[in-house]
This record gives sequence, C-alpha cells and structure tokens, in this order.
Amino acid sequence: MMRKIKRHVRFKKFINDIAIHTPFKKMVLLLVVLWLIFSAGIYLAEQGIEATSINSYGEALYWGVAALSTAGIADAPISGKAQLVGGLWIVIGSMLFFGTIVATVTTYFMRPMQRPYKQIIDTIEYNLEQLNDLTFDELDLLKDTVDTLIVHVEQLKQKQSKK
Repeated sequence: MMRKIKRHVRFKKFINDIAIHTPFKKMVLLLVVLWLIFSAGIYLAEQGIEATSINSYGEALYWGVAALSTAGIADAPISGKAQLVGGLWIVIGSMLFFGTIVATVTTYFMRPMQRPYKQIIDTIEYNLEQLNDLTFDELDLLKDTVDTLIVHVEQLKQKQSKK
C-alpha cells in the first residue's frame, strides 16, 4: 500500500514538473486553438458544397482530429479552399503536435543540467571524496573556495533577514 502511495506522489510530482517547467501547457493550448480555427475554416469552405461529408462544425472538428491523427478515417474535403485549409492543418498540426512531445521531453531531461548550483554541489562532493588524492595547493584552493562560499551564504542570510 505504501509503495502505491509513493508511486502516486512521484507521478504527481513528475506531472507537476512537466506542467511548470516545460512548454507543454502552452503548446497544447496553441494546438487546441489552431484545431478550432482550422476546423472552422474547413466548415466554412465546405458550406454549400454538394456531396460533402462535412455538413456541421462538429463534423469539421472530427475531421480535424482524424486528419491530425493520420488515421485516414475521415472523408477528404471536396472544395479546393477546404483542401488547402485541411492540408495546412495537417502539416502545421502535425509539426506542432510532435514538436510539443519532443520539446517537452527535451526540456524535462535538460532541466537538471540548467541548475548551476547542482554542478557546484557535485563538484564539492567530488572533491571531498578525492581529498586524499589532492595536492596541498588544491586543498588550499578548496579551502579558499569553501570559505568564500560560507561568507557569501552569510551575506545572503543577512540580506534576507533585513527584508
């Protein structure tokens, strides 16, 4: 039972990280807005055309989803204008959809590398593990660096306590 709760918490944290630190929400919103606009364009271009399968805005929305999914289950628009709008939707929507996935995954996994404090801490930890192998000059440099870090932390604490 405890493992399920931990997994749930980790999954929730993962989703929260994606929502906050990646372009996922913005890209999905853009994709939905473009889907609504292009579907309206298809519907308006097909209006009044005989033998068309897109006779309502709802059918145009369905066509937009089917076209983006590349399932090939939707009937093609008949008018030239609708085919142009539909073609643009397929190209732009597909690039945006797959681009969103790639951007989200890339941003999520590159995030730890964008934290310089993590690199500083890793470097200090590495050097502490290697103390026996360091020369006296390297140990002096490490001591000076740590002393400077301590002074800096104290200054930051003083600034925050004044606020």
